[in-house]
Amino acid sequence: MPELQIDKAGFLLDGQPFRFLSGGLHYFRVHPDQWRDRLRKARLMGLNTVETYVPWNLHQPRPDRFVLDGGLDLPRFLELAAAEGLYVLLRPGPYICAEWEGGGLPSWLLTEPDIRLRSRDPRFLAAVDDFFDRLLTPLRPHLASRGGPVLAVQVENEYGAYGDDTAYLEHIADSLRRCGVDVPLFTCDQPVDLERGSLPGVLATANFGSRSARHLADLRAQRPEGPLMTTEFWLGWFDRWGARHVVRDPDDAARELDEALAAGASVNLYMFHGGTNFGFTNGANDKHTYRPTVTSYDYDAPLDEAGDPTPKYTAFRDAIAKHAPVPAGPVPAPGAKLILPTVALTESAGLLPCADALAEPVDSRRPLTMEELEQDFGFVLYETTLPLRGPALLEIEHVRDRAQVFVDGQPVGVLERENHEHALAFTAPRAGSVLSILVENQGRVNYGQGIHDRKGLLGTVLVDGVAPTAWTNRPLPLTALEALPFSATTTSTPVGPAFHRGAFEVTEPADTFLHLDGWSKGNAWVNGFPLGRYWSRGPQRSLYVPAPVLRAGTNELVVLELHAGPRARTVDFRATPDLGPTEE
Repeated sequence: MPELQIDKAGFLLDGQPFRFLSGGLHYFRVHPDQWRDRLRKARLMGLNTVETYVPWNLHQPRPDRFVLDGGLDLPRFLELAAAEGLYVLLRPGPYICAEWEGGGLPSWLLTEPDIRLRSRDPRFLAAVDDFFDRLLTPLRPHLASRGGPVLAVQVENEYGAYGDDTAYLEHIADSLRRCGVDVPLFTCDQPVDLERGSLPGVLATANFGSRSARHLADLRAQRPEGPLMTTEFWLGWFDRWGARHVVRDPDDAARELDEALAAGASVNLYMFHGGTNFGFTNGANDKHTYRPTVTSYDYDAPLDEAGDPTPKYTAFRDAIAKHAPVPAGPVPAPGAKLILPTVALTESAGLLPCADALAEPVDSRRPLTMEELEQDFGFVLYETTLPLRGPALLEIEHVRDRAQVFVDGQPVGVLERENHEHALAFTAPRAGSVLSILVENQGRVNYGQGIHDRKGLLGTVLVDGVAPTAWTNRPLPLTALEALPFSATTTSTPVGPAFHRGAFEVTEPADTFLHLDGWSKGNAWVNGFPLGRYWSRGPQRSLYVPAPVLRAGTNELVVLELHAGPRARTVDFRATPDLGPTEE
């Protein structure tokens, strides 16, 4: 069984000098039927290791429920990595950032109004200890000490950018050890945060994407002995709605990689293959302005979102070949792509009229947050009755994150957290009109103190200065759409949010990209699989459809359009994505 040791001069594997040539590959951002393909391509590029985070919020969606199968079958992912001859760097958090919803922390933690995340708050530590026990017990056979591929495990994640409580980090490390992790531990931080985020007796590593020699020197100044390693060598970046698609020149990134390898460092490429924030799983940043991340996590990586090699794949393989053996043979060819004629969505169901088919109402004297409704992702529909007719002013203390407002089913405006909007004037046509507020969770903040990010309508909600005291709350996670009463679409455009459904035929399934030209904002599902969010503001203007979610024969597409879709209500499946205009 392999044994990784940390020597004064570097890593030793079974007594021989070893260097990590690793790449980020998040199993939860890739369809499980495609794991083997992505792992094989990692080895063919010259990598000997893959790195993955572990999303606590998906594995433990409720305190008493733990999931470790299907797309979350981490033991199977580890087995496939080992079968491909790859080692694994495991990063179980509990906090992972990763531009992932809430940084991977489950939303149910926020039901405690004063909980302090990533701290020694006893409630948080008890939840972490329980999570580690549930996760790591079935993973023990996959540790290198027991013959598995996991050579090392990370303690927390970039903690130095958040706090400086060494006792908290020690608790996380001790919890990992108590759960049977007997392989080396490591921390990772940006160079400026190394002192705050490191832990005595634990390997410290640095995260950076440029000025490799300088940052490795900073790491050496902090740790005069031991291996030099960058756990996140940033070779691209993520995108946010309303910006441009970020790319990085392949030759520039390869030069920086060559510089790090020439210095003798171990490197984990972040990302080797980014994948997709399927469904509602994207995160967000909030540095005084809320900025949600897009659905695609392409990251301008060596493998694109569909798993095809990009120019970076060849550039990085050439850089690695200067320092280590690389498998012979050509670069893997792009996979087959599906192109379909225009697909018409011929059936519709309005969201507001069909709300009862999607969720049971919960009555309350004030709007309840998503967390109070035991809801992770999606939307909440709030409704109350207006006592008077005529002009009125709606004031909401905190919109989390985007509120569409309706009176008797007619849209009267939108309030967005991103634009710091809190008030909206409207007119009630009659006494007894129904005020409906559809609130979208656009992604919990994944970085900084903003991770304490509760969703829905928070604080005081006033209509003409008075707080309504009779509300219905409908949680809409949209995990099951079978109950929707679809009917034939009319020629007129539906008023307000609506689901649209259509069928299309496939002869042989293959990867494809759903293009929603003319649509405004919403979500899409193929055969019940949640592809993610679309938004005409861009930069992303297509959604990746993995081949395994398609089937030979008839397939179903459902699109939730939150505003006004195109009159024709058609979509296209094309061979290439549209991730938007680029920014280098």
